[in-house]
Amino acid sequence: MIFRPVIAAGLLAFAAPPTLAQLAPPAAMRNAIPLGTGVVPNPNGPEIWFGTADSASVRNTTEASLIPVLPDPARATGTAIVVAPGGGFMTLAWDMEGMQVAHMLADHGIAAFVLKYRLDPTPRDWPGFARILRERMTGWIGKPGEGLRIATPAYAVADGIAALKLVRSRAAEWRIDPARVGMMGFSAGARTTLRVTIDAAAADRPAFAGMLYPPMETVGVPDNAPPAFIAMATDDPLSGRAGYGLIESWIAARRPIEFHAYQRGGHGFGLGKPGTTTPDWTQAFLRWLDLNGFGAKVQPAP
Repeated sequence: MIFRPVIAAGLLAFAAPPTLAQLAPPAAMRNAIPLGTGVVPNPNGPEIWFGTADSASVRNTTEASLIPVLPDPARATGTAIVVAPGGGFMTLAWDMEGMQVAHMLADHGIAAFVLKYRLDPTPRDWPGFARILRERMTGWIGKPGEGLRIATPAYAVADGIAALKLVRSRAAEWRIDPARVGMMGFSAGARTTLRVTIDAAAADRPAFAGMLYPPMETVGVPDNAPPAFIAMATDDPLSGRAGYGLIESWIAARRPIEFHAYQRGGHGFGLGKPGTTTPDWTQAFLRWLDLNGFGAKVQPAP
């Protein structure tokens, strides 16, 4: 069977005939915590896991859940991050933009929680899946300067808000400071993070937001929006089509923002694309957390 992504992990298009190795749900899913936000409209489950054992993705998720990846208690900083993988709201790049990122954060003392948010239903057969992906890509990609024509589903935003609430409600159990719970996302997950950050009630917003290859269009930013960290590649064929309005929006609202634009890396580089400078974003992000007071404030072991 042949799987040939021609864009990136965040937005997939398939060459015909598209066939993929289906997988059993990863072992980590045994620790999934349901968010109780309901079932996606017009579900077409059960969900389908596919890819390889070390690079799994999932589609047709009907109910949202959260997977904790906790640090060694001796290294725990008290900071937590909800991680939202990308996939165009039709898949989730579960390992590349979820679990791998979560383990990187946990290695640095940050409690990470990978969000399996609800997705738009897709045909269960692979040819049908490929067809709808091609149709959506055609509709998504606008002219240069327009950005992408992607609407963030309301249920994905609701799942992000519910995830933040859940983490804060169990902060004592997980040795987390409820005032230091942030959110970060990749591609569609960055879109979800953005909408949660600017649309949620002030008490429900993340304390900080990290967005990797997000939508770059101008948005309305509240005057009390949290600090934001953004990283992307300037050769990104998707996020790089609409200028830098997102950055300008945060600046216009006089809110803290840090922006890293890498020369090469395309779309969907996850923890970093070999042979480019994009792997540098992880250390930059950790330094940025320190700068904003969310860094290494180690909690004593029980």
